[in-house]
Order: sequence, then structure tokens, then C-alpha cells
Amino acid sequence: MDFIPFDIKCYSKLEERFQTIFEPKLINEICQDGNLRIFKPNETLIDIGMLITHMPLLISGSIKILTEDEKGDELLLYFLELGETCAVTLNCCTRKAKSTIRAITETDCEILFVPVEKMEHWMIKYKSWRAYVLDSYNERLNEMVKAIDNIVFHSLEHRIKTYLKDKAWMAKSAILHISHQDIANDLYSSRVAVSRIMKKLESENFIEQQRNKIIIVEYNK
Repeated sequence: MDFIPFDIKCYSKLEERFQTIFEPKLINEICQDGNLRIFKPNETLIDIGMLITHMPLLISGSIKILTEDEKGDELLLYFLELGETCAVTLNCCTRKAKSTIRAITETDCEILFVPVEKMEHWMIKYKSWRAYVLDSYNERLNEMVKAIDNIVFHSLEHRIKTYLKDKAWMAKSAILHISHQDIANDLYSSRVAVSRIMKKLESENFIEQQRNKIIIVEYNK
């Protein structure tokens, strides 16, 4: 071997998740230069106005990415899952600009933070990294277009059903510990409107509602 992993535990996690994407030398460099951290659910990783110096690479768990309007109301843009990174953060890193998004953990997460200067270096050195970054831009752009389409072209009921299914899929569970206000915040709506539709979905046997708990009846169907 012409390289020695700096942190065996970190290297093993990266190799398991990225061996089909990155070459061993790049995985070794990411491990040497990155900072692997563990987070609990509902922790803010990146906030609006923060200067971005490191790019987050999601090793496990899920993260939701939000923006907010001039009144401070939040809008869900997309979710990040295993092996993904945030295109808006990438853009802020390369431009050395302040963040325009808020990133909050949905579940327990392992995240590797990569210094921006290394990210730029790898764009030149490794074709696989360049392809990964460009693919990430494309995927996140499609997610944002989809989010806009949902607001403009789909009913709130359709958006709520999609949102609940996505949350259940990421949590790998039919049981969601979220409130009507949480849903309203993420979908840029009012709690009253959400509660009305949730009652309708319950009557249609799409969900069951218990105290501080929503059960997706059609989970895995």
C-alpha cells in the first residue's frame, strides 16, 4: 500500500459508503483532513448568515435543509440522506459567502466536515470528487425545483401526504413524532390548514393520530 489510513474507524465508515464512488487515496485524504462528528436529532448544523468554512458530508442519518423569507417564516427545500451533501453549502464554500440556508438534523447523524480549501484542491486532483460535486449540484437543484412545483402546482393535501411518506421512509418507521405545527412550518402553511387536512387523512385511513405521534397506515404499501 502506498498510503496509511489516519483514522481506521473513520476510514472504514467512508470506505463502506463511498468505495464505489471514490478511489482509496481520496477516501484516505478525506479521512485525514475531515472532522467526523456525531449529532442528535433537531440540532442546527448550519444557520442562515453563518460563514461556511467546511462542507458537510453525511455519513449516516438524515438532515433537512430550509430557507426563510423576509418575515422569518421557514420553507423546507429538501432532505439530505446517506452519502449526500448540500449544494447550497457547496456554493457558499466556493464563493466564501454566508449561508442562505438552515440545516437541521432529522435523526442521529454522523457527519464529516471537510475544509473548503481541500474541497477545491480535490476538484482538480480527483475526477471522482469533481463528478460527485457536480452530481450533488444537479440533484439538489432538481429537489428545489420539485419543492417549488409542489407549492405552485399541488394541493396542500398532496404535499402533506408526500411529506409524511418521505419522513417515514427516512426514519425507516411508520411512526412519526411530529406535531401539526412542525408540518406547517416545513410546508410553509398554517397549523389550522394542516390540522384540517390531517383530520381528513385520518378519516380516509391514510394515517392514525395519537398524542404527539402520527402513524402512517400506508407505510411500505
